[in-house]
Amino acid sequence: MRAAEIHIEVAPELALFVPHGRRAGATLLATDGVSTLGHVVESLGIPLTEVGALVVDGHEVAVSHIPAHGESVTVRPVERPQRVPGAPLRFLLDVHLGTLARRLRLLGVDTAYESTDIGDPALATRSATEQRVLLSRDRGLLRRRELWAGAYVYSTHPEEQLADVLARFAPDLHPWTRCTACNGLLKPATKEQVADRLEGGTQKSYDVFAQCDACGRAYWKGAHHEQLEAIVREALRGRAG
Repeated sequence: MRAAEIHIEVAPELALFVPHGRRAGATLLATDGVSTLGHVVESLGIPLTEVGALVVDGHEVAVSHIPAHGESVTVRPVERPQRVPGAPLRFLLDVHLGTLARRLRLLGVDTAYESTDIGDPALATRSATEQRVLLSRDRGLLRRRELWAGAYVYSTHPEEQLADVLARFAPDLHPWTRCTACNGLLKPATKEQVADRLEGGTQKSYDVFAQCDACGRAYWKGAHHEQLEAIVREALRGRAG
């Protein structure tokens, strides 16, 4: 099969992944005539986790399509809310997204998190084994073939990261039901049940507690509760809108 030259246009939402010269309108791209369209798109720098429809001459095609000379290709972003078939929606976050992990857990979203760098192969394998959507800012990690599902985290700010993940995946929210430290489920607890985990001042000032079924950590409405309440309110307000 001979080399092909195609016209390719990338949606504005995906522009940050491609060189500046390809960010406005259709541009010419030489291909080898044997690579799939999925491979061609990845070669531009776009993780396939971020790609929705691939449209060739007005018709949607699969990533396995091999571009022919003269074709016009449009690369669209994933539709929102994005549906992930095959498992209950749950996430796996890499070592750089600890704050986002804690906030998702605060909202009751099943969120695994690696606090140490276990390496890309291990992360992708865990995503596949546990059928979790891997969230990362590492484009190379999101291109690994063993990955079950993934998504690029576009912002470096935790507030924006959380808003984007909630808008993209629309997970069910159950605030105050998960341990922010380990992702375990919380259950009501008496002061006596958690007494060995409390300081004297806390024992005197609070009467309502919860405890993690997995790690035993105790929770109460302490000094940071108002800040956490604000995060929960904002997430629920966004869902209601």
